[in-house]
Amino acid sequence: MHHAPTRTARSRLLLITAGIAASAIALAGCSGSGGGESDASGDKTTIRFLYATGDETWNSVVDEVVSAFNAQSDTTEVKLDPLPAGSDYATALKTVDATGNWPAVVDMRDTLTYVNAGKLAGIPEEVTDLLEPDAYAAAEDGKVYTVPYSALNGELGMNIIYNKDYFEEHDLEVPETYDDFIDLLKAIKDNGDVPLATAAAEVWPSDQLWKQLAAPVFAEYSDKGGFWNAAAAGDASMEDLKAPLEELKSIVDQYVLPGWQSTADAQTTTLLVNDQAVMATSSAGLGRLMDINKVDPDFNAGLFIVPDEDGKINVLKNSVVGDTAGGLAISAQAADDKDEYASAVEFLKYFYSVDAANLMEKNGWISPNILKSDDVKRNDSIPGAEDFFGLLENPNLVWYENAPSFSTFSSVNTFFRQSRIEMQDGQTTIDETIAKVQAELEAQVAAAG
Repeated sequence: MHHAPTRTARSRLLLITAGIAASAIALAGCSGSGGGESDASGDKTTIRFLYATGDETWNSVVDEVVSAFNAQSDTTEVKLDPLPAGSDYATALKTVDATGNWPAVVDMRDTLTYVNAGKLAGIPEEVTDLLEPDAYAAAEDGKVYTVPYSALNGELGMNIIYNKDYFEEHDLEVPETYDDFIDLLKAIKDNGDVPLATAAAEVWPSDQLWKQLAAPVFAEYSDKGGFWNAAAAGDASMEDLKAPLEELKSIVDQYVLPGWQSTADAQTTTLLVNDQAVMATSSAGLGRLMDINKVDPDFNAGLFIVPDEDGKINVLKNSVVGDTAGGLAISAQAADDKDEYASAVEFLKYFYSVDAANLMEKNGWISPNILKSDDVKRNDSIPGAEDFFGLLENPNLVWYENAPSFSTFSSVNTFFRQSRIEMQDGQTTIDETIAKVQAELEAQVAAAG
């Protein structure tokens, strides 16, 4: 696959900013106020659904679920507002907020920020009653503002996809410790092949390798409120992440396919099936396995998570409340229009139906934890799926928590992602990266008050 010339982080940021601005203009042009309007026949209320693209499986799930909903609804038409891949979603939400043109249903980030600003409406019990009780939680005011768009398997989908046939041919095994993982990378390179493909063109996929390497450090703070809250309180610092940053830099320099700076997340599937790399990072779990099978049905894919030095598989647990609690939300702007709000509720009720869950599973998405989950047809036919479900049964699996409680975390996270990419690219040193991210963290914690 041809890779475009490596761009600097500054040029990437300019492109992202331009994309966000264009998206905001497009969103503003969808409707004059909140987005609720009647169609040509006057019989249906039209609402908008803003969601993050980039993950091909999620894109197909949204498209199929919305199409199926529209086909069966006599009162509502949902129109999609996909945010273009490459845009920084958290920043884009700020732009949407600045335009005053909120969609009715939002694939939410930075929930606490917008709850505090009065931008989200409470989700009614007729929706939450369709979910398992531990799949959502109320905010301090007693209202539920987000509901999950997938099963609560945390970041189990943050893993390494690999070519099983290559492993078998070269007598390679899935690593049981971190040292095993490094030895695996070395062995593949010694064979004259590229060990790993990864992506950073969209910024967020840079988490895919990083979080697996940093998980052991994050897990140490799980019982102390999480690393980011400890750092905000001064009980931890960016210096504590120096070792995984050094590991990241070493792996990128020695074992990652060149061109990662301009590689989009979806491209790693093609790189893998075309034998340009033996492994690839992913955050899509079953969805990436499904994508690979669509591109090449004969490709024998498997997955694993990079273990720590003791063999533990540390995985971030879902947060159902707090600043990092993603999910689907209804905007306060939609709640000001009774028809638009009713349509948003109608759509969410369908989203948590057995019919919608079956569509999701068919497309390689693990559906949300609904009460009627026993009626859902699980998709275990995807090649490699046994590896994913096997992780849930692995005795070395350790769940950890790391949900920031300060409202400005998204700014820290975006800055840290950009800074890591610059470090990986050799534009800054690890010590320089640590210093400037620490300064940004302290500034944002102070801004949060």
